[in-house]
Amino acid sequence: MDKVRYGIIGYGNMGSGHCRTLAEGKVKNAELTAICDNNPKKLEAAREKYPNVALFDNHMDMLKSGLIDAVEIATPHYFHPPMAIDAFRLGINVISEKPAGVYTKAVEEMMAAAKESGKAFGMMFNQRTNPMYQKMREMVQGGEIGKPYRCVWIITDWFRTQSYYDSGDWRATWDGEGGGVLMNQCPHQLDLWQWIFGMPKRIHAFCHEGLYHNIEVEDDVTAYAEYENGASAVFITTTGETPGTNRLEITGTKGKLVAEGRTLTFWKNEVDGQEWLETAKDGFGKPKCEKITFEFENAGAQHQGIFQNFTDHLVDGAPLLASGYEGINGLSICNAMMLSSWKNDWVDLPIDADEFYAELKKRIDGCKGRAKKQVNETIADLSDTYTSK
Repeated sequence: MDKVRYGIIGYGNMGSGHCRTLAEGKVKNAELTAICDNNPKKLEAAREKYPNVALFDNHMDMLKSGLIDAVEIATPHYFHPPMAIDAFRLGINVISEKPAGVYTKAVEEMMAAAKESGKAFGMMFNQRTNPMYQKMREMVQGGEIGKPYRCVWIITDWFRTQSYYDSGDWRATWDGEGGGVLMNQCPHQLDLWQWIFGMPKRIHAFCHEGLYHNIEVEDDVTAYAEYENGASAVFITTTGETPGTNRLEITGTKGKLVAEGRTLTFWKNEVDGQEWLETAKDGFGKPKCEKITFEFENAGAQHQGIFQNFTDHLVDGAPLLASGYEGINGLSICNAMMLSSWKNDWVDLPIDADEFYAELKKRIDGCKGRAKKQVNETIADLSDTYTSK
């Protein structure tokens, strides 16, 4: 195709921003041709802003309209897999917002539908466009840090007030959102963790539910993970601390990487640390270390960059920066953390999808019920009922 016609499902905060990006021509060879939302007020707002764009109050009608080549799904988390499955079955290419879903069982079904359809499948992992994280991935996977030892991410600058959680019925509930800080704030970091450092083999986590807020899901998490090669990782996050920290540190035998703000610092060992450990005669000496600093002017093209990459994939066959098939990786880590905390035990990866689903369902059945009817319909029969994100 020469130009990709996009439809957006969900005219909320994310969806309206995507509409603006496409309508303003910021993505080459792409155009906005359809918007879907089941909220009449939001559809009216979309009508006023985009009078020449087709509007739908039901995503199936939009998918069958013949007006779109690709759809971007910007709805609450539970509805990403069923709507993607509908799109794939109707021959529509799909980009999904993060996370890929709430539980891996549903995402596995989405992946199977994508594979069967042969259509393009992408995830809106916009942080993969950040040149600092791209540089870290290049250095880790290219062997510049040597054999990886440890990855530590402290990401505690997600501070949210109680009014934030009270602003929507779907927020911070098992039935409406499927989790808290891991499911809402951290999907990008969980994706980057595995994208840069790889998937762990097992996790033990402590997820504190309602520690700082009057909510039923986790707002504070500390997790420890182990790898097949002997490396380890620690992930700490919360929405209850201020001012908070966002610091990613990765160490290996050849040095240490630290990303904070827009600065990446590499402490490069003159001699491999393991080699020095085994051969040095001085019991306290260390190899000399060179400090190398990389400064980045911006965080990359972000959402616009993912749209452009997906469009280029459809038009020219460019490789996808964020394949939808990789969306299950970060979600698997998220689900493993939650299941580990519920069991107070180690959880192996790949996670037992049925076990996690059963435990999540218990919490959905026992929660406050503000969004339960819609979610249970979706889980049961891939309902097309949804609300805007």
